[in-house]
Amino acid sequence: MIRLYNTKTRTKVDFETLERGKVGMYVCGPTVYNYIHIGNARTFISFDVIRRYLMWRGFDVTFVQNVTDVDDKIIGKSLEEGRSAAEVAAEYTEAFIEDMRAAGVLDPDIRPKATEEIPAMIELIQELIDGGHAYDADGDVYFNVRSFPAYGELSGRNVDEMESGHRELRADGKGVEDRKRDPLDFALWKAAKPGEPAWESPWGMGRPGWHIECSAMSRKYLGLPFDIHGGGADLVFPHHENERAQSEAACGCTFANYWMHGGMLQINSEKMSKSLGNFKLLRDVLKVTDPKVLRFLMLQTHYRSPLDF
Repeated sequence: MIRLYNTKTRTKVDFETLERGKVGMYVCGPTVYNYIHIGNARTFISFDVIRRYLMWRGFDVTFVQNVTDVDDKIIGKSLEEGRSAAEVAAEYTEAFIEDMRAAGVLDPDIRPKATEEIPAMIELIQELIDGGHAYDADGDVYFNVRSFPAYGELSGRNVDEMESGHRELRADGKGVEDRKRDPLDFALWKAAKPGEPAWESPWGMGRPGWHIECSAMSRKYLGLPFDIHGGGADLVFPHHENERAQSEAACGCTFANYWMHGGMLQINSEKMSKSLGNFKLLRDVLKVTDPKVLRFLMLQTHYRSPLDF
């Protein structure tokens, strides 16, 4: 019997798959606006090892990892460099795949790109509106957080005790607080702005919010529920909390049976991140380090624990 730590229950539990001998696994992929750093790589290497272990144990694993190729950060990079968001995303998607292969990470069985799955996202958003869990506000569509009583269970947060307009959620509706029914509501669809990529929808031209992308792609390729949803610990809130809320509100069922999250890679006990400028690019490290040595370093600490580099 395999036992694993489930973030949602905050306990170690027996791992029982939905279908005997098979595992459906979704791990959030990169937002492709830059080369990945070794902090990102730790998450991907950790789940590569977990996947390989399940395969070694005899499971038929279907591993899905998305590419977020439409996002505020990609648009910002495109404006900064004077080229299209599609060009930025294409360059860094290719670079990500190269870096993962160089680090010895297996390709996913399915690697959907957000921009190629817009119809699935629109369909899911419409289901949420029809079910009373989302609303249109002048071309933006927001998820009604309070319509989902279990919101906060994954991350251990109480909605009534949350800071009004939590910074992570506020970022999903910057400058449009007056359109939202509640400061905690987050964007499912964003109305088009000049110079940004946009697609036709029942609510006008626009683009999907970050969270709906993973919900739609995991549902399309694995069905609901599926076995394991994974990612870095920094994704528990708001990304995975929001994913779970909108997915379960739409289907009235469990989204994922097990939630697994990897610990952060740190520099001097501080999280490695592009925003802090304390990162080392994976491709630069691999120029001077054997990938097997890097993988061994990443596995020196339990995958859920922080690791100082």
